[in-house]
Amino acid sequence: MRNDQSILMNGDLLQNPFILMCLTAAGIYLAKIWNDDRKAHRAGGLPGATTTTGLAVWIAVLGSLVILGGETLGETALGITDQQSKITWLFAAYSILGAPIIEELMFRGFLVVDTRGKQTLWTSIFIASVAFAVIHPFLWSWNDSGFEITLTGKGWFSTLALFLSSLWWYLARFAKWNPSHSLLPCFAAHAAKNLGVVLVKAGTGYMDGFW
Repeated sequence: MRNDQSILMNGDLLQNPFILMCLTAAGIYLAKIWNDDRKAHRAGGLPGATTTTGLAVWIAVLGSLVILGGETLGETALGITDQQSKITWLFAAYSILGAPIIEELMFRGFLVVDTRGKQTLWTSIFIASVAFAVIHPFLWSWNDSGFEITLTGKGWFSTLALFLSSLWWYLARFAKWNPSHSLLPCFAAHAAKNLGVVLVKAGTGYMDGFW
């Protein structure tokens, strides 16, 4: 399974250990600011900085793991498991500690319209989820050779999985079982899915050194 990559990943950019460490540190720092806002009940702070229940977190995590399981089984059924990419342990750390915070704050936090009724809310969720999926480099690549469209079966399948994941994480924020619309279930669910991907890769020989 190809890892759920950050919106900044293309070519050699996130192969750079310094950039990976900086982004991981940025994600951890943003998590601290978010948690400070949550504890202080700070108006005008980071989006979704509210307290929620453990049940809301566990429902979100479980849904992500179901999607991951379906994605893994689907790749096996389609015979595309050998097309997954290798990742480093440093990138794995970023995908668990940095990307969930950065991406959830951006997409499930800022890029959603939740003040103009349900129809506008879900329209913005659909559009943002398409953007979230497409912006990951499964249907395109950009490296030293330049920009290239890569419309492969694996690319379409992984993009669809990201789209469904995005919809689930939006639901995890705005569902009735998360009445405070906290982003905490989204952080946990995204991190759990990425951790699952790392474990799958580690178990199938697709980890490629420390950095």
